[in-house]
Amino acid sequence: MANLLTNLRLTVLVSTVLALAFFFIYILAGQGIGLGEPQVLESLLRWTHVVAGIMWIGLLWYFNFVQIPTMPSIPDELKPAVGKHIAPAALFWFRWGAAFTVLTGVLLALQKNYLLETLSLGAMSGFAPGHIFMGIGMWLALIMAFNVWFVIWPNQKIALGIVDADADAKPKAARTAMLFSRTNTLLSLPMLVAMASFQTLG
Repeated sequence: MANLLTNLRLTVLVSTVLALAFFFIYILAGQGIGLGEPQVLESLLRWTHVVAGIMWIGLLWYFNFVQIPTMPSIPDELKPAVGKHIAPAALFWFRWGAAFTVLTGVLLALQKNYLLETLSLGAMSGFAPGHIFMGIGMWLALIMAFNVWFVIWPNQKIALGIVDADADAKPKAARTAMLFSRTNTLLSLPMLVAMASFQTLG
């Protein structure tokens, strides 16, 4: 067991195999749903969407609740460890978590046939409240993902010295990245309530 738990890739692989086993056992245990039914694809898409979203928003909250507030109290000689090792690794999973959350969300909306209705904020469906609500959530998520890839990540590359930049550009880039990260934190709860409530109230 120790060999399993000391190897992250193996741990995640076993966790994924267990999750899929639970999923298929549930389907095959008399739910009356064949493997080729649309609900199976929908369920798999929803699961991957939630997993990617947890990675993305979890790291967003890590940055805003842990790393950013803690950095001023870290001794100067230890700060390079965060900037050169921890932050770049976290930013990798952060930005790809955002990308896969959006991708799986779009695929799920396509599979459920409500992509245009929600992106148009209900205009394509007679302004159905559920489509408006989900559409707001989707647009908030798209704005947040745009911020990740086109504002936060480019500025973090400057702030962390991943790309060459003038020394005086680094503090400005760090502040810009922080402000847009904080903006995403502000948008995260409204986005999540729209996404979650649509599934039960929509």
